[in-house]
Amino acid sequence: MPRYNHRRFQRAQRERRQAGSSGISARARSIWGAGLVLVLLVVSLGVAVPQAWNRVGLPGLMEEPFKLGLDLQGGTHLVYEANMSEIPVADRDDALQGVRDVIERRVNAFGVSEPVVQTTQSGGTYRVIIELAGVLDVNEAIRLIGETPILEFKEPGADDTALSEDKAAELAAKQTEDRAVADRALLEIQTNGFDGYDPQTIERASEEDVILGPIIQVVKDRGVRAGEVVPLVVETPFGLHVARYDGVSDGVEWKLREAAICFEGKSECADPIPAIEGSLQINKIRDALLDGEAFEDVGNRYAGKPFASFTYGQVGWTAQGTLPPALDLAVSATEVGGISDIVESERGYHVFLKEDERSAPAHALTIATLPLTSAQDLFPHTAGWLNTGLSGKQLKSATIQFDPNTGQPSVGLQFDREGDELFGELTGRLVGEQIGIFLDGEVISAPVVQSAIYGGQAVITGDFTVDEAKLLAQRLNAGALPVSISLLSQQTVGPTLGSISLSRSRNAGLIGFALVGLFMILYYRLAGLLSVFALVLYALLNLSVYKLFGVTLTLAGIAGFILSLGMAVDANVLIFERLKEELRAGRGLSSAIEEGFRRAWTSIRDGNVTTLIAAFILFTFASSFVKGFAVTLSIGVLLSMFSAITITRTFLRFSSDTLKMKAPWLYGGNKRSQDTV
Repeated sequence: MPRYNHRRFQRAQRERRQAGSSGISARARSIWGAGLVLVLLVVSLGVAVPQAWNRVGLPGLMEEPFKLGLDLQGGTHLVYEANMSEIPVADRDDALQGVRDVIERRVNAFGVSEPVVQTTQSGGTYRVIIELAGVLDVNEAIRLIGETPILEFKEPGADDTALSEDKAAELAAKQTEDRAVADRALLEIQTNGFDGYDPQTIERASEEDVILGPIIQVVKDRGVRAGEVVPLVVETPFGLHVARYDGVSDGVEWKLREAAICFEGKSECADPIPAIEGSLQINKIRDALLDGEAFEDVGNRYAGKPFASFTYGQVGWTAQGTLPPALDLAVSATEVGGISDIVESERGYHVFLKEDERSAPAHALTIATLPLTSAQDLFPHTAGWLNTGLSGKQLKSATIQFDPNTGQPSVGLQFDREGDELFGELTGRLVGEQIGIFLDGEVISAPVVQSAIYGGQAVITGDFTVDEAKLLAQRLNAGALPVSISLLSQQTVGPTLGSISLSRSRNAGLIGFALVGLFMILYYRLAGLLSVFALVLYALLNLSVYKLFGVTLTLAGIAGFILSLGMAVDANVLIFERLKEELRAGRGLSSAIEEGFRRAWTSIRDGNVTTLIAAFILFTFASSFVKGFAVTLSIGVLLSMFSAITITRTFLRFSSDTLKMKAPWLYGGNKRSQDTV
């Protein structure tokens, strides 16, 4: 026989009246809430696990993988020590920060994904810690970090550049060996073809080409027929060449000037600009050329822009069919003296000035090139040059451009204000003399100064290919290290070990989730089951945030996620315990749900805010591995509050108001409480 309690009876009557007056709105609220949660579930599924979405035949989604850190993906871990012996104590922190910035720019320029570069200072020791996920070749990683181009400008000093008799004899002996190797290669190729060599196939060689021209001249002089190997080794400044003549066809050559702009998404951009800006700039350039403005004036005007994406210059005589198809077609459709349409290639936007056109035979060759030792190879020297104080330290930017006379790629330099003054003074003093441009201790160019040069611009010329010139510009733009660094330790994590760690972490998370879910269902019954659904959505939301914001997952980060999952469970436990107390106190289910959430909120808020403060401290002062833990923990804590207060409440309201599952014992209350008024 249930015991009568007048106070409980009055409260129950009041709750019934409230339910009767607002029952429709409560049900509508629960349905709307469930609908929004369903939308959230679908969106998070599409972001976190698009493979499942695509598997059922729905409209395809991009399957963007998670970003994995060094310990999960594999990669290289390097520790360097910076030499601060010559740096004043007050400037050492800035110098160490400068090292970090330069290394970051360098690895970013080479496309290393998610590099981590950190600095530490302890007991007068200054170190740089570098983590390169996905870079498994430790030697390549060391090259990326430590290979700094040393650019110097020097003036002539004592003339001791002539080789001594002994050195000249040594060079002659070495070159004799090189020629003997090339002669043996010629015999092998005549007998067995190019097996064992790495030949280059040229389909449309011009007689004016600096490398191929001498070979074609030998073909004509010796009467070599198609399919025959040229009967002697052809020597040029670029090496020793063994060639097979593959025939000749009628061809057309164009004399071209080119302006090009590289933009974001294109390959090998030294300093990419947005595509829309690139389109606007190339259209302005073409309009200026169509209006009759001189090509050099247009080029000089745009070369002064503060980005390294614009190149211009004379391409020279180019055989039809040697350009990429889209460029070749655009030039073919252009009249002599005309400006081509704007055309896009994998390197950006292009526009051409077609200066001339002529008929020319197109020779086909297959060539194997062998090295010929030079004096500079054997005896690198700098004694004949004096330092001037002008170096890469005063460099503002470097860009690839083309020599207006030969079409040869070169690297244009723009100095800062100090460099401008030094270069102007240097060229003014050396009119009629050479100025030496040194890269990594070697003379790569020694032009004669015709007049003083002001404006802070210079050009590095040499036997560069386009790729080599672009690489040099990238390295120069990355900058020189302000202090020297030495490698202390290196460690490589293989992809197999990383995949094992990932698999074990995933299994641990799934097992932990299953055990927690089982406990919640057994202890809190229907409320526990609803909390499991909320936790599944919580996990999907976490994974979606990791993808959308590019969070790099590490083992420590996964640990932070699993810990936040436990905190989400803890929030649900607080809510359900308050709900049980309200049910046992005699409240109706709907009222108990709202009151339980209200009473639990302050505890949930205080605990999570405290955790966020701790995570912030860890992120600010700890190492990269601990930072990953702090990031995923913070994301998880924020989402756990949303999950507990919004998603779990929506599920409880839906089961109570819409599904009419109101028995208190389903939510952890006593069976007797439903008989008590």
